[in-house]
Amino acid sequence: MDFIIATHNQKKLAEMQRILSPLGVHVLTAEMAGRTLTDVDETGTTFRENALLKAKSGCEETGYPCIADDSGLCVDALDGAPGVYSARFSGEHGNDEANIQKLLSALDGVPAEKRTAHFACAVCVCFPDGRLLEVTGKCEGAIGFEKRGNDGFGYDPVFMVGERSFAELTADEKDAVSHRGNALRLLVKELPTYLEKENT
Repeated sequence: MDFIIATHNQKKLAEMQRILSPLGVHVLTAEMAGRTLTDVDETGTTFRENALLKAKSGCEETGYPCIADDSGLCVDALDGAPGVYSARFSGEHGNDEANIQKLLSALDGVPAEKRTAHFACAVCVCFPDGRLLEVTGKCEGAIGFEKRGNDGFGYDPVFMVGERSFAELTADEKDAVSHRGNALRLLVKELPTYLEKENT
């Protein structure tokens, strides 16, 4: 079964494909299916609300089941910021380098023991018949003092899990502990029931 993913992020696409392909789910972008998605204004105040907005819009526009996620970094010393504004923390949407530099500047002088943070992820699947499947995931960690590693995306180079950053982990290692991996594993548990109904 084909699922449209409401993103243009190829690394996020690859991540979902790795985890969902064993269920027989083929995840593809709208462009890969010959469709075009309208960019949705992420006006929600929570990750769940934004994921739901994107999944519903993608399903309505393509007629395919649509999977969308919204995730972000929540830093305790910054009262949970950047949170739902993670992708545009610096003021420019999707500028990873600027976002990281603003984060490191905001934490300048904050000692290691107070740099705790977590990544949060909400995933929503909207089916053409109106059914919704929603799951969430979380990964605890801390913000490093400098960028480390060359893989991953977003805040991965400064998000530390143990002694390594997300950007220093292999894809399999990251999937095993990440917020999105945790959410998608819950999705894998619940999705067969939905797919059975879809196929009947």
